[in-house]
Amino acid sequence: MSKINEFKSFVKDNPRLIKYVKNNEMTWQKFYEIYDLYGNSNDAWKDFLDVGVAVKATETATSATTTSDFMSWLKGIDLDSIREGVNSLQRVIGVMQDFNSSKQTSQEEYKPRPLYKHFED
Repeated sequence: MSKINEFKSFVKDNPRLIKYVKNNEMTWQKFYEIYDLYGNSNDAWKDFLDVGVAVKATETATSATTTSDFMSWLKGIDLDSIREGVNSLQRVIGVMQDFNSSKQTSQEEYKPRPLYKHFED
């Protein structure tokens, strides 16, 4: 197996490397150079593949951020603007219902004139 194919299988086994490339923190060329120099079982990968520490740090930051973000979002809600939006939506629905009901009644009232009649014969 060639070195490139070994690197591809290494990346498939460690999909966390993709995040570094997508976030423009690293390039595939740099990752390949590290793999070419040190292989897959070296301390060179511990910064990129250390799952336990990164996951715990992310979970802690996410839970703290989520709670504080939710509270600040909740404080920022303007109830008057929500009430106005609901009232506008109710008016639009009412107009649509009126339009629909008038369309149905006008169709029921229409009676075509017989073909054999000419202008009030």
